[in-house]
Amino acid sequence: MLAMSTLCACRPPQEREVKLKIVQTSDLHGNYYPYDFIRRTDAKGSLSRVASYVKEQRNVYGDNLILLENGDILQGQPTAYYYNFIDTLAPHLTADMLNYLEFDAGNMGNHDIETGRSVFDRWSSQCQFPVLGANIIEVESDETHCPPYVVLERDGVKVAVLGMITPAIPVWLSENLWKGLRFDDMEETARKWVGIIRERENPDLLVGLFHAGKNPQLMADKYWDNASLEVARKVPGFDVVLIGHDHTRACMKVANVEGDSVLVLNPASNGLLVSDVEITVRKQGDHLLEKHVDGKLVETDAYAPDADFLARFAEEQETVRSFVSKPIGTFSQTISTRPAYFGSSAFVDLIHTLQLEISGAEISLAAPLSFDAEIRQGEIFVSDMFNLYKYENMLYTMSLTGQEVHDALEMSYALWTNQMTSPADHLLLLGQTTKKGGDELARFRNPSYNFDSAAGIIYEVDVRKPAGQKVNIISMADGTPFSLDKTYRVAVNSYRGNGGGELLTKGAGIPREKLTERILSSTDKDLRFYLMQYIEQMKEVHPKPLNQWKFIPTSWYSAAAKRDSLLIFGEK
Repeated sequence: MLAMSTLCACRPPQEREVKLKIVQTSDLHGNYYPYDFIRRTDAKGSLSRVASYVKEQRNVYGDNLILLENGDILQGQPTAYYYNFIDTLAPHLTADMLNYLEFDAGNMGNHDIETGRSVFDRWSSQCQFPVLGANIIEVESDETHCPPYVVLERDGVKVAVLGMITPAIPVWLSENLWKGLRFDDMEETARKWVGIIRERENPDLLVGLFHAGKNPQLMADKYWDNASLEVARKVPGFDVVLIGHDHTRACMKVANVEGDSVLVLNPASNGLLVSDVEITVRKQGDHLLEKHVDGKLVETDAYAPDADFLARFAEEQETVRSFVSKPIGTFSQTISTRPAYFGSSAFVDLIHTLQLEISGAEISLAAPLSFDAEIRQGEIFVSDMFNLYKYENMLYTMSLTGQEVHDALEMSYALWTNQMTSPADHLLLLGQTTKKGGDELARFRNPSYNFDSAAGIIYEVDVRKPAGQKVNIISMADGTPFSLDKTYRVAVNSYRGNGGGELLTKGAGIPREKLTERILSSTDKDLRFYLMQYIEQMKEVHPKPLNQWKFIPTSWYSAAAKRDSLLIFGEK
């Protein structure tokens, strides 16, 4: 033994170089096939194109390819919806697809939580890889609900992957969807687990897989949403931080508090891009000598959908196609979200009408959930319901005072409209511009799913007034008086009723912890289900604006509306 030890001491292990590749997907939102089941057109991006890119990279890197999925994969397209809620007995298609592509780890996203515990637990249990979530905690045991991290060893190189989700879930989602869980702060969680990983695992590389974007925002004065860059900078130890959630592409390097460089990548959404990380590691035995990390974003539309992938899941594609192709009624006219930004609209008012009918409420609050959606006149199919109502929100009936309704609307229109000082000003509150073809298009400063209008009341919005002074409620829709002091039954979706967009908390002034006390009832199915049922019963629907609210003065509003419509939609 002594001779062997002496011999080993004389011959140190040889240096060797290992090359690894990490590919990340994020925010696929059910976009698996090269076909958009909602719009009935070819899809941009998609997991089928990602599959082609992964196959190409496996031919180069073999087992040294690491494939990571970063959340929000279970919601968006009817394919995910079908296997979430319609066929709950078959293996979940999403798990099957990810297993087929040999993903090494996944991560929870907020829209995965939105499907409810029975769905996301069924899906994650069928994934043949860990679905991570270091800051998703079981309240009763104080243990993580998902594995916090995974260590992947490739050619003697240890890569630790720590997964986290934005903790702002309670701001958006009803507790019945995540009952028994809590969502801890990302920075605090990262400090804890980075220390544990270093001590237990001593990895050569540490990767953060965070379902959170890059611009931190304090939600409900309690939860830091989009805190990924804060973690990358403030918690030393990460070599790569792969992010998502905000659908905004990112490819950058940031310095952490110790001066080390951290690569940050975000492939936006729908599989249009993937994050591609190239890693070169030099080791001598178990001793790390040097590592080099670089990365880029790769556009998947340069790749044809993978034929083997499509063949493997062809039967499921036809099942979903049959589901969404079912006719459910007809619309007498085309409806679009575009008019909803400029006044009462047939699109949003159809949702108002349904909310009032289902709930028996006196007032309805609703917003255009899709920035630019259209349903054509004529026969309506199940697929159109995903265009009409984008998310799986339940319907709440809440108890709100007239003052609270007024104040929620004031905040909504403050997010939505500019204070005009002359007829030449913008009507809408616009932010950055983007390129579309040869056009420079403006975008809203705030998301349109927080632009609530109301039905059940008659009111005006004065475009000349400052935020907080725009809305004048004249009466109830039936002509009876409206009172700021009276309590009304108000229909809202579950996102709004849980405090989403802060219209009821910051706007109406209701403490977040008191919101549940205001909920009088909730539907047991999502609003899309009831919209579908309503259209099937009606057979022929004649959508039209209710004309219960308007912008004033007309002489200022009309010209500005035409100008701003051209700016944001790029069409005359």
